[in-house]
Amino acid sequence: MQLIPAEFFVASASAFSRISDLNAFDKALISMGIGEQNLVAVSSVIPAGAKETERCGMPMGAVTHCVLAQMRGSEDETVSAGIAYALRKDGKGGYVAEGHIHGPKDSLIHTLSQKMNGISECRGVELCGVRYLTEELTVPKGHYGACVAALVFTRYV
Repeated sequence: MQLIPAEFFVASASAFSRISDLNAFDKALISMGIGEQNLVAVSSVIPAGAKETERCGMPMGAVTHCVLAQMRGSEDETVSAGIAYALRKDGKGGYVAEGHIHGPKDSLIHTLSQKMNGISECRGVELCGVRYLTEELTVPKGHYGACVAALVFTRYV
């Protein structure tokens, strides 16, 4: 059986918790609309013909494939997480890179750009208009924080 994604959406969020970094991560997932799914991390390939759509509702407990970036931190830390994605110029699909750092999103975007260039170069293909979705936060005293970004596959052919 082959599962070939036909649609995807991208989403990001950040959140704080006084309890733990896991609770901050959970709050961010809920804010993104994927906190009630069983997330399965996949690598970096967008199949040919897959279309970006709006975020959609999914049944509770659904096994949900995604390219996920997350970074968690504690008080006074600045953390960032994000994804970069682009389609190939030849129309044969596309790619996603994820990243996370202890630091600002500007540094993360630079790193994601390098990753996308590497993906393009090692395959000998050109990409169209790399897009970025990032989150950054500085965690306040007495809290934990989490930044999350994902490309989520929603429908298969």
